[in-house]
Amino acid sequence: MPSSPAVDTAPRLLLLSNSRNPAGQYLVHARAALTRFAGSRKTALFIPFAGTTTSWDDYLALAQQALEPVGLRLQGAHQCADLGQAIASAEMLLVGGGNTFCLLQALRQRGGLQPIRDAVAKGLPYVGWSAGSVLASPSIATTNDMPIVDPGGFDALGLVAFQINAHYTNALPVGHQGETRNQRIAEFLVKNPDRPVLGLPEGNWIEVDGTRHSLHGPHSAWWFRSGRAPVMLESGPLDPA
Repeated sequence: MPSSPAVDTAPRLLLLSNSRNPAGQYLVHARAALTRFAGSRKTALFIPFAGTTTSWDDYLALAQQALEPVGLRLQGAHQCADLGQAIASAEMLLVGGGNTFCLLQALRQRGGLQPIRDAVAKGLPYVGWSAGSVLASPSIATTNDMPIVDPGGFDALGLVAFQINAHYTNALPVGHQGETRNQRIAEFLVKNPDRPVLGLPEGNWIEVDGTRHSLHGPHSAWWFRSGRAPVMLESGPLDPA
């Protein structure tokens, strides 16, 4: 990895709802956005800690293969003796999906959370998908994952001021008596009334450039606030206030 990152003047984030398109191809649907976001950068630090049913080495290999057309060479965070230093010297940060609880636990145990916050505040570009996008929220409480490990608290990176619910859908199978996603989000808002939630459908993503937020993708997203009806959002500027 390079000894010093290319530093911009404002935080830059690319937060994808999902990694695979309906045909199962990895990151293909976001390749153009990733290429544009990466710009002239040639290397990235990949954080595979959300991976649970695949090894971190295999996860790194999968991400590397998917990002070859983007022109990025990846280093695995699990291979770094000093994760904080690796984050500080990275050109770009990629945080993969999987189990959000495992991701947060591993980063907390390795002391990686504050170095990420510090580096992103200084301009390190951050790309997340699924769990990696939820991690950018103030907490991971709006993940869809099972809490298969104790992450030592739900507080996450807080790179955006709102919660993200990745893979958002309100579909419910006929005859199923469990709660809809909207009902789950409503429960969250009862206990967290000052924390809006963005329901981000598969195929969509958010881009953040300093204070400017924008929604991208083929589907409508949904904005949930306490005490208000959900608002449908189309691609374009996003006001997180």
